[in-house]
Amino acid sequence: MSRNDEVAALLEEFADRLEATGVEYKPTAYRRAAENVREHTAPIENLAGEGEDAVAEIDRVGDAIASKIVEYFETGGIEELEELRSELPADIEALTAVEGVGPKTVGSLYEALGIVTLDELEEAAEAGEIREVSGFGAKTEENILDNIPFAREARKRTRLGDARPVADDALSYLDDVDAVASVEVCGSIRRWKDTIGDIDLLVASNAREPIVEALTEWPEADATIEAGTGKASVRASGTRVDLRIVDPDEFGAALQYFTGSRAHNVAVRNRAIDRGLKLNEYGLFDVSDIDGADAAGGDGADTDDRRVGERVAGATEDGVYEALDMEPVPPELREDNGEVAAAAVGELPDLVETEALRGDLHTHTDWSDGGFSIAEMIEAAAERGYDVHAVTDHAAGPGIFGNTGLDESEIAAQAEAVAEAIDSVDGAVPVGEGGGADADIEVLHGVEANIDAEGAITTDDETLADLDIVVASPHSALGQDPDAATERLVRAVEHPHVDVLGHPTGRIINSRPGIAPDVAAVVEAAAAAGTAIEVNANPARLDADGDTVRAAVDAGATIAVNTDAHSPRELDNARYGVHTARRGWAETADVLNGRDPDGLRAFLDD
Repeated sequence: MSRNDEVAALLEEFADRLEATGVEYKPTAYRRAAENVREHTAPIENLAGEGEDAVAEIDRVGDAIASKIVEYFETGGIEELEELRSELPADIEALTAVEGVGPKTVGSLYEALGIVTLDELEEAAEAGEIREVSGFGAKTEENILDNIPFAREARKRTRLGDARPVADDALSYLDDVDAVASVEVCGSIRRWKDTIGDIDLLVASNAREPIVEALTEWPEADATIEAGTGKASVRASGTRVDLRIVDPDEFGAALQYFTGSRAHNVAVRNRAIDRGLKLNEYGLFDVSDIDGADAAGGDGADTDDRRVGERVAGATEDGVYEALDMEPVPPELREDNGEVAAAAVGELPDLVETEALRGDLHTHTDWSDGGFSIAEMIEAAAERGYDVHAVTDHAAGPGIFGNTGLDESEIAAQAEAVAEAIDSVDGAVPVGEGGGADADIEVLHGVEANIDAEGAITTDDETLADLDIVVASPHSALGQDPDAATERLVRAVEHPHVDVLGHPTGRIINSRPGIAPDVAAVVEAAAAAGTAIEVNANPARLDADGDTVRAAVDAGATIAVNTDAHSPRELDNARYGVHTARRGWAETADVLNGRDPDGLRAFLDD
């Protein structure tokens, strides 16, 4: 975690605790300051060393917040934040992980019942005490009780978006160690699952001790859990990082084995057995001339027994698959969902790559809940080499944070602001006017409209018809039953002005499960209506998930991989959406923003 991220997290905690104690307005200021500190390119510790004026030059960081940041670096703490923690000693992070429990709820329940932990919240709900608190009721209490198990289970796993930067830092660090021949992540993080347990690292080397020592001295490691021969475990940013070191000629087999999934490995191992081969983490061995008992070498066997036979492959992962007459299977597909059979006949999909994206079709600015101007977001998209960029601020409607959504008159006014921003950014042109020598990026003016509980769009048709693109998303009624959720989303994708169904379930990973519609019904309706299904690349969402993408691809629906970015840095979250789409077997041809501007316009105009 960078110091910018560290300070941003403190400011976000500040915001939550202020909100919990009933303070108005300041929480929003702290949250926006946190976003801009996290986004800022200069190390915050360097700015703090220069003084408050240097910190206050960060957009939306005023003098008061700047002084607290400098105080943190000078003293290791912030006195006012410590006072807030004493005033409200609740575990806000744990409590707000329960769907329906926000900072204000935490404050109210602490004041009324003294609740500070998840266990105390559960006990109070079971005892019927929450319904007696002013402003609450039996239904709220039931919802809290229903959602506690999800929150408790979620705390055992880490979001991919929180773990991946830690893993990337570890990879970069270990790659610079002289004794390391190769290093890679494995396990669920390599398969880009939306949550992970631990971060698993695999190193190829003929040495052991210097690499174990290097990991324990990694600057990001908060604590050493274990340091042995060929293995080590540390904790970094709250996540366990496990390292295993293998010989170079075994690296490929070990990488295949430890990447998983277990079900995929069983299927591949059975294919090896059918060919008189034995596959394990040490290699692929020919055991056709060895007696069955000696050839088995199962997980409980001695290490030397597990290396019985002539090594056929093992140094590279591709070599293992190829020796089994298979195409190498991309890690995202290794879930035993048909990939082994497809690889055996050369029919694996040509999966979409992050570099194939031509633009982002769902972003926000400071016109709604974003932290940056229209021009700044266009410039950031252009810097990333995009051909298209859509401005899609929130429309007014239920469930929109801080009532920041735009009504019809504000959407019309924003159209003029978008035109002015286009004029101010070199190479930016309105959608449909690209193709010239000086045109680098076509800009669409759209909106993220709201889908109400019945599936109606809460912005009027006349306004929607004037926009270049309409993303429609559910933001409220996220606890409705599956039948109602299905009807709701089917009605939305069939709306004549809706181009993209945004984050279809409304889930927040490790926080709320969202709605659970009949996926097949929704994607089939979307395919028939010509409405794209979004893979929201925000690491807290990754919605639609890989299973939904697979269903959409099979149904002939189009996918849109969007970041839902509220800042320039969040545009870089696109990789999370792409890997989620890859888990659903999506190719570039399946992805709306993988098309060139002409292809995109043709889809939107259809």
